[in-house]
Amino acid sequence: MLTKRIIPCLDIKDGRTVKGVNFVDLRDAGDPVELAAAYAEEGADELVFLDISATEENRKTLARLVRRVAERIDIPFTVGGGISSVADVDVLLHNGADKVCVNSAAVRDPELIDRLVRKFGSQCVVVALDARRIEGQWKIHLVGGKEPTQVELFGWAQEAARRGAGELLFTSMEHDGTKGGFANKALKRLSGLVNIPVIASGGAGTREHFADAFLKGEADAALAASVFHFNEIPIPELKSYLKDRGIPVRIRK
Repeated sequence: MLTKRIIPCLDIKDGRTVKGVNFVDLRDAGDPVELAAAYAEEGADELVFLDISATEENRKTLARLVRRVAERIDIPFTVGGGISSVADVDVLLHNGADKVCVNSAAVRDPELIDRLVRKFGSQCVVVALDARRIEGQWKIHLVGGKEPTQVELFGWAQEAARRGAGELLFTSMEHDGTKGGFANKALKRLSGLVNIPVIASGGAGTREHFADAFLKGEADAALAASVFHFNEIPIPELKSYLKDRGIPVRIRK
């Protein structure tokens, strides 16, 4: 089993870290720069920064804030929100991002993935899959979960992988913020359909949930927000638990 990654997620709105339930009812979770620095120090493997209102507000990601975060961390840094062009990615990479995460713009224009991969390489391109079950089928949602589509999760995941995406970030909207566990059946199906890493998101509430994402969902990484922001599960403690369960993780010396 390859080393599994633990990834805190900073959902950003109005320059602050926020967290909600099922993509709504947001509450303040702190200063993103200070949180990012703390996570890097605690042994997080990567950090994801999502400007969750950028697409809805028709603006670009907060590049200045991205730079401030990048200056404080020494781990891989993925940034998403409002990205719709090669030029957008150029700005973020120049401000310290290592990877970018695209969702709405890629669904509306799938060739965006091709263009980004040609310019920056697969390792730089993460495709986010925000999905909810509608009448028994997983459907992709856009604009921070506010816009449902008829795009089917698994078919779109395969297309994104074919176009060269380096990773997929799957968030189950119905699990998001509930702390009831990840969508492990869907995760396992996704992992079996593509040959690129799948990041689990939505539902982390206990250490066991992370283990289940890796053992049952066969995810390559697990992303969470509130359990880290509010210090419910310290990252060093989580990694020690996973190691004891036989799950390979990187322990910071």
